[in-house]
Amino acid sequence: MNGNMMRFPLTLTHILERAGQLFGKVEIVSRLPDKSLHRYTYQDFYRRARALAKALQQAGLQKGDRVGTLMWNHYAHLEAYFGVPVAGGVLHTLNLRLHPKDLAYIINHAEDRFLIVDDILLPLLNAVKDQIRVERVIVVPLTGQPVPEGTLDYEAFLESGQGPFTYPELDEEEALGLCYTSGTTGRPKGVLYSHRAIVLHSLASALPDALGLSQQDTLLPVVPMFHVNAWGLPFTATLVGAKQVFPGPHLDPESLLELYEKEQVTVTAGVPTIWLGILQALEKHPGRWNLTPGMRMIVGGSAAPEGMIRTFDRFNLRVIHAWGMTELSPLGTVSQLKSYLKDLPEDAQYAYRAKQGLPAPLVEVRVVNDAGEAPWDGRTMGELQVRGPWVAAGYYNRPDAADSWSEDGWFRTGDVATIDPEGYVKITDRTKDLVKSGGEWISSVDLENALMAHSAVAEAAVIAVPHPKWGERPLAVVVLKEGQHATPEALREFLAPQFAKWWLPDAFVFVDEIPRTSTGKFLKAALRERFKDWRWEEAEA
Repeated sequence: MNGNMMRFPLTLTHILERAGQLFGKVEIVSRLPDKSLHRYTYQDFYRRARALAKALQQAGLQKGDRVGTLMWNHYAHLEAYFGVPVAGGVLHTLNLRLHPKDLAYIINHAEDRFLIVDDILLPLLNAVKDQIRVERVIVVPLTGQPVPEGTLDYEAFLESGQGPFTYPELDEEEALGLCYTSGTTGRPKGVLYSHRAIVLHSLASALPDALGLSQQDTLLPVVPMFHVNAWGLPFTATLVGAKQVFPGPHLDPESLLELYEKEQVTVTAGVPTIWLGILQALEKHPGRWNLTPGMRMIVGGSAAPEGMIRTFDRFNLRVIHAWGMTELSPLGTVSQLKSYLKDLPEDAQYAYRAKQGLPAPLVEVRVVNDAGEAPWDGRTMGELQVRGPWVAAGYYNRPDAADSWSEDGWFRTGDVATIDPEGYVKITDRTKDLVKSGGEWISSVDLENALMAHSAVAEAAVIAVPHPKWGERPLAVVVLKEGQHATPEALREFLAPQFAKWWLPDAFVFVDEIPRTSTGKFLKAALRERFKDWRWEEAEA
């Protein structure tokens, strides 16, 4: 017997209409390339997003056509987030930090028909324009300069779309967006998001025990809008009507802190490397910025060291650990404390907060190893596998990558994890980053987080290096804070109380910087290549 409810499609059209009708007076603020601030309201955004949709349709956009965006975080990118999908197109955000050959591959693989690009990013477009097949290029004139010949001015393009607009009939299973993985383990792979997935993801993200975004908040996503839809936050913020603040290309700590203070931001989000820089600025200039007390700092992309979480608490800024992937739209888990866990001693609470957290509503998780599905005991490691309504069921036009899903349909994340009896997930490593010493596994992530709690350490990455006796041993690559000093002996002594002796790195290498991926994660593949010929006998000598 079926229920007797209306068939109401879950599409982005509803979120856009809700924003225009209910939150028209709420501000959207963007920092432009010259550092000036652009301000307008949701009413302006609503009108312009619809104009973009109509202009695209008038330019010949058909359902399912891909529209690429090569843009920083700002108001026009938000307009594309909604204007492209409600016109029936597929928003394809392009990672501007990728190598030009990867960028060209992604544009061609996605078969982007139109491309919207910031004028300050035209040099990047010029590096690939002879390798791609795009019908029209629309340039956002953020600097006020005339757009190049052969391209369309974004503002003029919007003018052509003024007037009445009728939404096309959209099915909730139709494609809304397309994002590609960063390609650190082969060619980038595309994930095609549906309207239904993004609407459900936005609703779940807004729940108090998830990311807890509400109309009372002011959101500043540092995570780029070209990276997994800025973790879905622009969609969620528009759904609830929160004020949105976009940093543009200015992501240095002082620029961000200035914007946090000026706009009294209550929620922000980014990878740990961003927060490490913020923390160093706060420690260097105590009292300089008057930030909103209790500002929530959502951290994802890689594990946040417990020491960083503790230090931010001293500044009355709250780090919230989350985990996700491009294939998960991206939210998978959030580390919010259960009510009765708040009665635990402080150290125990921090141990929970440093984990990746509980599965988001509607997301199911399991850990699988050679013995089968692992118990939730907080000790047994295996590959983290997930399923849910916003988890990808396959890659776009990549049938060769079907082995990323289990035979019974779970997505295989490639992350090694444990799940404790309370249901908190802890990522211990990527499968390719584990250190296997004498047949036993060592978590590089645990060692890194412990090292970064040392007062002299700014950043640390631990990699597996071949060893003649043990197969592999951990090598720690360390960046010290400015003006600080530490010896290998001191760092080993610092780690010793926290780990078994055989876990401790056999050597420490001090470097000026650690290479990163296009999304800000440590690029361990580059470190493994750099130290592949490491000779342990020299280190011991």
